[in-house]
Amino acid sequence: MELRHLRYFVAVAEAGSLTVAAARKLHTSQPSLSRQIRDLENEVGAQLLTRRARGIELTRAGRAFLDHARSVLSQVEAASEAARRVAHPAKPCFSMGFLTGHELTWMPEAMQILRNELPNIDVMISSQYSPLLADGLSNGKIDAAFLRRERGSPDLAFRLLVKEPLMVVLPNDHRLAALKAIRPQDLVGETFVAVSDTAPVLRGVIDRYLRRSGTNITPAHEADHVTMGMSLIASTRGVGLLPAYAQNLLPSSITSRPLKGDAPTIELVLGYRRSNKSLVLKLLLSRLDELVARVLKKTR
Repeated sequence: MELRHLRYFVAVAEAGSLTVAAARKLHTSQPSLSRQIRDLENEVGAQLLTRRARGIELTRAGRAFLDHARSVLSQVEAASEAARRVAHPAKPCFSMGFLTGHELTWMPEAMQILRNELPNIDVMISSQYSPLLADGLSNGKIDAAFLRRERGSPDLAFRLLVKEPLMVVLPNDHRLAALKAIRPQDLVGETFVAVSDTAPVLRGVIDRYLRRSGTNITPAHEADHVTMGMSLIASTRGVGLLPAYAQNLLPSSITSRPLKGDAPTIELVLGYRRSNKSLVLKLLLSRLDELVARVLKKTR
């Protein structure tokens, strides 16, 4: 899969027509564009759009893919901008990091709050694992990060944003999907997809919950990130425990169910270096309550 495939797909989705996208946006022929879209569908393994007499219509898979394609292209553009800014510095820079998957929810609202300061600064965005974000904060490469409360970083301060409950993630047609809520004991004997050490805080929350529940589960697989976890769950017909935000990223073949009883939660926090004197950071910290309220209103 190449970036041009994503650009072509987004252009077709936004134009609502292969003909219009080819002629007005991409300046290519319709047969060539159609081949590119077919190549992308073959690579993804799902039909993304349906041809109609008056244009195209996105399938459910296509609608899910569109959001992620836009996010990837946005991050590529942000990376290009970051490189240009480093090569040609002109304004003070403020760097924000996001635990992968959370930028879809938190970045637009954070940027909106900082909008009055944006003409005077360059904002750099990164998306990566929580431990890497903590390292970036400690070494001064990142000013503020939306991450887990990582240990072993005494130079960092954390402000609580939200507590997310863990959910059971499983295939749509799994036998447990028929339940409204799932007990930890129901997971015994299932192909369990665990979280690897790339997410130590999440792994610790899951392990402590299973021990507290008296549930003995031997993981069959370990996932480094949410997308890998969902892929493993789909391909092995397994089950896993993931934070609630993962529901925004589920493919059409995967669903989620709440845990029965006292479900464990995991914190999302805003982290920053205590010695950071950035005025933009000070502004962001002063408006955290507003930021959380805006995000919760949007996601409810």
